[in-house]
Amino acid sequence: MTSETTSSTDTLPRIAPQQGMPEQVRIYEVGPRDGLQAEAVRVPTAVKAEFVRRLVDAGLTTIEVTSFVSPRWIPQLDDAHEVLTAVGPLDGIRLPVLVPNDQGLERALAAGAREIAVFASATESFAKNNLARDVEGVLAMFEPVTRRARAAGLPVRGYVSMCFGDPWEGDVEPRKVASVARRLLDMGCTSLSLGDTIGTGTPGHVLELLDTVRGLGIPLERTALHFHDTYGQALANVHAALTAGVTEFDSSAGGIGGCPYARSATGNLATEDLVWMLRGLGIHTGVDLNALAATSRWMAHHLGRPSPSRVVTALARHYRYQNPHPR
Repeated sequence: MTSETTSSTDTLPRIAPQQGMPEQVRIYEVGPRDGLQAEAVRVPTAVKAEFVRRLVDAGLTTIEVTSFVSPRWIPQLDDAHEVLTAVGPLDGIRLPVLVPNDQGLERALAAGAREIAVFASATESFAKNNLARDVEGVLAMFEPVTRRARAAGLPVRGYVSMCFGDPWEGDVEPRKVASVARRLLDMGCTSLSLGDTIGTGTPGHVLELLDTVRGLGIPLERTALHFHDTYGQALANVHAALTAGVTEFDSSAGGIGGCPYARSATGNLATEDLVWMLRGLGIHTGVDLNALAATSRWMAHHLGRPSPSRVVTALARHYRYQNPHPR
């Protein structure tokens, strides 16, 4: 549980529903994995496990816990087995983990993983820089991983990176993204996440991509979006996707993280900023915003820097104003 208390005067947005919006949205929390993997500070295993527990206490029900990638590539997550087993299975809580290959799947299964994710790229440059293969080679590598996981009864999420822009190739054609997404579904992925890895997307671009994806028969109810706020467009892009019918979004508590393989990728969309907007639209998430912000302030202390989330920052100021001498 969080250590801070909150008062009845805590700030929350006015609820003003907008016609055509979904009643409920699932937040796919990526802070423990996508957030911590890009941080310079090595967070102790016990702190990582406590981070997940605090996120659960704040009402999040889908939390990507870690990645079973080689410690040579992501040393920040070299304790994947220990973290997942420390958290343990939790009733009603999804705890997916990322796996990069068949060896990663083997390790994840041994640690008791019940859901996995694999990651592909819409561009050749990022595929080669990230996984030392071309796009076709990456898809070929993940096909047996997906097949084996599905045979074991595990849901498999397929990430597609660089869906809007690429630091080496520039603008990315929506048809290239849709083609990779279609391949992931065809090989057995149960859901997709389309990522704006370097944050160059805009609302019109989002709608264009979703139209293209639908054109290949990919249902939006199986599609999530993953935005980075590099150019301040993340929430505007979420709003556009909501109007198109998307009901699942990735975000990171406190806005931590980025992408270690793309230098121009800054922090993820902060979960608190997302929840604030969704609450204002009357869209249910099940998240306790104040508890979540307190958790992000707690993690910021362990990272040795302030949270980049604007909502976390604003609520911290409000808390200090309301409680100038907290016990």
